[in-house]
Amino acid sequence: MTKPKPQLSFYDSVQAFFDNAAVHTGLPQGLLDQIKVCNAVYRMKFPVKINGEVKVVEAYRVQHSHHRSPTKGGIRYSNHVNQEEVMALATLMTFKCAIVDVPFGGAKGGVKINPWDYTPDQLEKITRRYTSELVKRNFIGPSIDVPAPDYGTGEREMAWIYDTYRTFKDGEIDAAGCVTGKPVTQQGIRGRTEATGRGVYYGIREAVNHAEDMKRLGLTTGLAGKTMVIQGLGNVGSYTGMISQDEGGVKIIGIGEVEGAIYKPDGIDIHDLIRFRKETGSILNYPGAQNFSKEERGKVIEFDCDILVPAALENEITLKNVHNVKAKIIAEAANGPITSDAEKVLIEKGVWVIPDLFLNAGGVTVSYFEWLKNLSHMRFGRMEKRFNQNIMAEMVTVIEEKTGKPVTDIQRQTLVRGADEIDLVRSGLEETMISAYNQIRDIMMRKSDIKDLRTAAFVNAINKISSDYLNLGIFP
Repeated sequence: MTKPKPQLSFYDSVQAFFDNAAVHTGLPQGLLDQIKVCNAVYRMKFPVKINGEVKVVEAYRVQHSHHRSPTKGGIRYSNHVNQEEVMALATLMTFKCAIVDVPFGGAKGGVKINPWDYTPDQLEKITRRYTSELVKRNFIGPSIDVPAPDYGTGEREMAWIYDTYRTFKDGEIDAAGCVTGKPVTQQGIRGRTEATGRGVYYGIREAVNHAEDMKRLGLTTGLAGKTMVIQGLGNVGSYTGMISQDEGGVKIIGIGEVEGAIYKPDGIDIHDLIRFRKETGSILNYPGAQNFSKEERGKVIEFDCDILVPAALENEITLKNVHNVKAKIIAEAANGPITSDAEKVLIEKGVWVIPDLFLNAGGVTVSYFEWLKNLSHMRFGRMEKRFNQNIMAEMVTVIEEKTGKPVTDIQRQTLVRGADEIDLVRSGLEETMISAYNQIRDIMMRKSDIKDLRTAAFVNAINKISSDYLNLGIFP
């Protein structure tokens, strides 16, 4: 009897994706080896007093690449955190930053806890202690390593990190740049909370606008009317769903979450579902939808749809279930949802996979904008908003005088409105995602031996990173 093939770990899959792409670059093996490995891994255990008892917490910070400084990457709180997972996430961050032309090296952090088992006060203790460990080991700072939110963390935790860092670094003028994803009131930036989901939307929208690719899939161009299934209704999944529905005209027909999954072929109003879940504590029993229990929640991967958005955790599509996938497009909103061996099956089936190292780079892109704001000590739009508004108002007045046709008040407000910070952030994110997608697609179209977007994305990233090393003179 043939033994079943063991499932690849998340880290093994990332390494396999790298190796698949490396052969297309023509770079020296030594340079490829340097780009591939994690430069620094810090594993720590620290005590925290919880309910009168001392709990020892396991945590990590991995800096994958120092080809550019600072390094950058989120911190996740999860019971599943381990060294390999954090190394895989840090590795992806390096390539993610390169793809969207953000000048950071990749990093990632993880704290091995279930955040929902702790009160806010207890989480604050853990977060502050973790931050102090990073400060003592020189693993955090605006020019060293800049964390951000990830699974299980958010702007609250980032505010605690910022405050703790300032305690240690009293008087450092650029201290706010030590972490991104902070509340707007704590030197954050408008648009950061929605950034990853909005980036996913822009990436999908650009992908479906290429007629040649859509024809191959038997689809029309454009997002309007296409069916979407989302696995994971956290920050990324919910914003992807809301923006895709509201701005793209997508029809959401399936949702999967930890408590189960629902399917409603005539469409789910994502805003209504989020309200329903807040009121009931579950997506199950949503009016008109078919329920799938907690044990059956994996079925969401198999729902028939145009676009499947895995927005939960890694290794969700494997050799065990890949043959049941019916989606024509898979948009990886999560990190590593498809194993490398499962992707080979998807490519053979003709599924269009939009890879994570491009698609969920919206978070780090807007984090970059926040970091720049912190270093410049100025809100985006402050210098030019009123000037642009006044110039446009004068232009509208001249047009009215020349044509003799007055514009309505609503038209005037629209035409002369100056850009706020969130407008500039969204504009910059949109430009970044569109440019990055077309860079990747162009590589795939030019190289006949590259058959998928992921390999093209890795090739693009590896070539950009290699140029930094070569310019440093480290490699001949």
